[in-house]
Amino acid sequence: MIINLNNVLWSSILLKGGKKGKKAAGEKGKGGKGAGRINGHHQENGMENMMLFEVVKLGRSAMQSVVDDWIESYKHDRDVALLDLINFFIQCSGCKGVVSGEMFRNMQNSEIIRRMTEEFDEDSGDYPLTIAGPQWKKFKSSFCEFISVLVRQCQYSIIYDEYMMDTVISLLTGLSDSQVRAFRHTSTLAAMKLMTALVNVALNLSINMDNTQRQYEAERNKIMAKRANDRLELLLQKRKELQENQDEIENMMNAIFKGVFVHRYRDAIAEIRAICIEEIGVWMKLYSDAFLNDSYLKYVGWTMHDKQGEVRLKCLTALQGLYYNRELNARLELFTSRFKDRIVSMTLDKEYDVAVQAIKLLTLVLNTDEVLTPEDCESVYHLVYSAHRPVAIAAGEFLFKKLFSQREPEEEGAPKRRGRQSPNANLIKTTVFFFLESELHEHAAYLVDSLWECGAELLKDWECMISLLLDDPLPGEEALTDRQETALIEIMLCTVRQAAECHPPIGRGTGKRVMTAKERKTQLDDKTRMTELFAVALPPLLAKYAVDSEKVTNLLQLPQYFDLEIYTTGRLEKHLESLLRQIREIVEKHTDTEVLEVCSKTYHALCNEEFTIFNRVDIARSQLLDELVDKFNRLLEDFLQELEQSFACDPVHMCLNLPQICCSAHDLSGWDLFTSNFKLLNTGIENGDMPEQIVIHSLQCTHYVILWNLAKSSEGSSRKDDMVTLRKQMRAFCMMCQRYLTNVNTAVKEQAFTILCDLLLIFSHQMVSGGREHLEPLVYSSEDSLQAELLSFILNHVFIDQDDDTNSTDGQQDDEAVKIEALHKRRNLLAAYCKLIIYCVVDMKTGADIFKQYMRYYNDYGDIIKETMSKTRQIDKIQCAKTLILSLQQLFNEMLSELGHGFDRSSSSFCGIKELARRFSLTFGLDQVKTRDAIAMLHKDGIEFAFKDPSTQGEGGPPLNLAFLDILMFSHFLLHMYLERFMTFQMALQREDCWLPLISYRNSLQAGGDDDTMSVMSGYSSRGSSVRSKKIKPPEESSSSSEVWQQSLQTPVMLPSPHLTSTAMRDPKRAREDSFMGVYPLPHDQQQPHQLPQHHQQTPQHHQTPMDYKYVRRGTGLMEEDEEPIVEDVMMSSEGRMDDLNEGMDFDTMDIDLPPSKNRRERSELKPDYFDPASIMDESVLGVSMF
Repeated sequence: MIINLNNVLWSSILLKGGKKGKKAAGEKGKGGKGAGRINGHHQENGMENMMLFEVVKLGRSAMQSVVDDWIESYKHDRDVALLDLINFFIQCSGCKGVVSGEMFRNMQNSEIIRRMTEEFDEDSGDYPLTIAGPQWKKFKSSFCEFISVLVRQCQYSIIYDEYMMDTVISLLTGLSDSQVRAFRHTSTLAAMKLMTALVNVALNLSINMDNTQRQYEAERNKIMAKRANDRLELLLQKRKELQENQDEIENMMNAIFKGVFVHRYRDAIAEIRAICIEEIGVWMKLYSDAFLNDSYLKYVGWTMHDKQGEVRLKCLTALQGLYYNRELNARLELFTSRFKDRIVSMTLDKEYDVAVQAIKLLTLVLNTDEVLTPEDCESVYHLVYSAHRPVAIAAGEFLFKKLFSQREPEEEGAPKRRGRQSPNANLIKTTVFFFLESELHEHAAYLVDSLWECGAELLKDWECMISLLLDDPLPGEEALTDRQETALIEIMLCTVRQAAECHPPIGRGTGKRVMTAKERKTQLDDKTRMTELFAVALPPLLAKYAVDSEKVTNLLQLPQYFDLEIYTTGRLEKHLESLLRQIREIVEKHTDTEVLEVCSKTYHALCNEEFTIFNRVDIARSQLLDELVDKFNRLLEDFLQELEQSFACDPVHMCLNLPQICCSAHDLSGWDLFTSNFKLLNTGIENGDMPEQIVIHSLQCTHYVILWNLAKSSEGSSRKDDMVTLRKQMRAFCMMCQRYLTNVNTAVKEQAFTILCDLLLIFSHQMVSGGREHLEPLVYSSEDSLQAELLSFILNHVFIDQDDDTNSTDGQQDDEAVKIEALHKRRNLLAAYCKLIIYCVVDMKTGADIFKQYMRYYNDYGDIIKETMSKTRQIDKIQCAKTLILSLQQLFNEMLSELGHGFDRSSSSFCGIKELARRFSLTFGLDQVKTRDAIAMLHKDGIEFAFKDPSTQGEGGPPLNLAFLDILMFSHFLLHMYLERFMTFQMALQREDCWLPLISYRNSLQAGGDDDTMSVMSGYSSRGSSVRSKKIKPPEESSSSSEVWQQSLQTPVMLPSPHLTSTAMRDPKRAREDSFMGVYPLPHDQQQPHQLPQHHQQTPQHHQTPMDYKYVRRGTGLMEEDEEPIVEDVMMSSEGRMDDLNEGMDFDTMDIDLPPSKNRRERSELKPDYFDPASIMDESVLGVSMF
């Protein structure tokens, strides 16, 4: 009934501007304390407080009207109105308790808070400030607005009555010291917003006092005849009243600061600490005369060492508001000198948001002269190459402001200087110098992207860049060196790419983003302008740097970003002809693969059928290809006739290189290069001493020819004869590659292996899918001999130690870059072979030789092998399990051949196999239903292997491979009945050490129960049953070794502190039903006798652990030189991550639920406080006066 009435009242406020609300409040006030009861409740606990809470909850725009209603109510009966306000704060904390009038009159605040704590909702840990959902989305902002409006409306009278504010501050101070997080969080937010509102009041009072003082001084300085003594007395009285009010406000702020802030800024909850730091930043910014001093700044400086990124972020944003105002820089000098190093170190914060704000803060600090040393600036400079784009952009703004903010002033009325004389010329040179000094020459794209948002105008001054490269230096100007010209061309290319593509470089993007209309227009304008500039300038640039491979490679990439239509619309065809001539000359001059590849890509970009220039470019390309192929065939024929003489001829190498490069981007199937290349490869096999580069290029060229022919066949445009020819060519080429696998040259073998894997995958049974049944005659299945040869190649060339890699020569074994490149090649080889396993091109069992290397080469190939296991398991779980057990058997046999049958089971080799088996088991996941058959097959094969070879000692001795059962003990799969097939009665009676693997394995299988179906019951069990299963004693017939093994099999599960939000614990019946503890329960017939009552099974003592802050601080004062971080450092580090320890594990964490209790006294054994301010900072650390 009350709620409905409140809704009606709220509707009337919205519809009629709040007038009815005021009237209602007035009528209520007239009734005083004897206003009666509504539905058995006092009226002060009825409509009004419900209305306050509902208004804040709804977040509507009637806050002013509601506050005015409350003020009217307060004027009529301040006790009733204040009780409504108290209940409002209690309700905003999520407490369903109500403070009655009797409690308000007769109980202390501490007693009221204790009573409200006992009445707190036990069912949920959420409260309005943390509840998610649209209904509560704006609650926090509305709550803060209500407090602000309340103080603003009361600032002229009510807040000085020494009753309302004293009561509210006392209540909020008490709630902020509560053990209940909801009370502490809500009251701290309210107190801090109340303080902010009081700061605004104090600021207004200060302004009024200054104005009054000026008026008083002006009036007093008048001559006696014109001086008004009455006005002087009024001004003096007004100043006195303002001073008294100022003192009152300062006392209130002092009480809030000492009673709430000083304790809560080091609260165990990060959100509460963040609120405090955010608000103190507001106070210092609003009322800098009173708050901007070291007594308050020290709290921000100390909290910059907080363990939570959210709090550190608030510190930086608070400081940004201060440093933004240059007038305040003088007051920040001492703070800056003391905490500058900490701010600089936070640019490497592990939280990227914190690092970004730290860099932005340092950018503001640049306004202060000579505060940052060159070393400080250099620590920020290198972040422009960061992979995280916001960090890089912030660092780019810092760099731009530091190095590029000073420009040459242009004379008024003078014509705008362009090209080399442009004001940007020196800035572009500075960019080049910075790029070279940073010694990260391969990351120009990252530098350009970092500077793009703040310096796009500078970076898009391509006219100036072209002038710096082509024009002669001015008198007295130093010309660019060759190295600087190379860097400038690379930067110029990156700016063109950034303008044309409008997305960050690879590794720094956050996904595709839809461009706005303005961005699309800018992109089109930039492409038009760059095309007009470079279409004219590119040919002379290529002519000037034609012999420099690095410069030409970058320059030739520019046409890929052109708007090719400009060649026609701008009448630039003559410049296109000049460009084609320059490209042709470069192809004829250079033999460098990278240069020739970029020439091929440039032709491909220009040969676009959508543009009218296609015919012209296509003719030039065809003429060049005709000449190259004719020259290739002519020199190849001469080479085959006179082998030794031709090898020394450079043109032969060039002409063998060109067709391979052209084939990668252009269809050369019309020139029949397969026959000549195949003939060359065959000659190389017969002679055995052909140079590796010629063989590699010939293999690649032949490979591309086959792929181009296949592309034609896939389109359905080829004839049947062409299909037959392609089939023959493909099979012959595969056999040729297989023969080259035994070549003496490593590079040749690697190239042949890669091409062979690609061809087997492309021409496998997968090629007929997707409606391509007509390609079925081309399907090629590899023979067993080829599979064995491919596997042998992998084992001999991939799974080797770094020092054994013979691919690194010329004394470069210790060069880190060479080692990384060699590892990259080996990873590509392994990935090529693993694709054959995944797509069933080779037998899955060949993966056993790969999987067994998982532990030994985890750092190098662990991700590839793990992904391969995952894919094979998706294809066929049973066959995958057989492959895994086969790999374990191979390792076991290798160990036996090395150590013999009498090996020590504690040896590193045997323990390594057991660990590998454990890793294999984790990859199956925790869904016992889905993996049951696979793991069962794995155990069966393992049992058969263990009993396969009988003992050499006769029937009484253990089988030779019996120790293999030790390896299988990674899963409680109930296969004891299958095990009994291989055991004899005498084996069951054996107790010698040599029979321990059988004893332990048999006990581990029996521990789970006698019925196979129980092996999957844990997947359906609730958390309660899972917890109970841990407390059940094992069967009495289990041996001591079985008990030890049972303990070792229990996978540790991390038990985090429960998320407690009140002093009362949750009901264990509300536990999640889907929790999985990794422990198999016993059957019901074995469980029942051991089950304990539920209240005995729970462990009722578990407390929230306070944050473990580390600090080393001695002495007093803010600016001690030996002051060190309060909490542990949070900088980025290169510490390795042991992902393999948790690989494949997806355990649910277990919550410890404590029994509920409505009686406060029953919880007296709990830790009295869930936060420990002393654990963060104690008073010895903070031995500085607060004011």
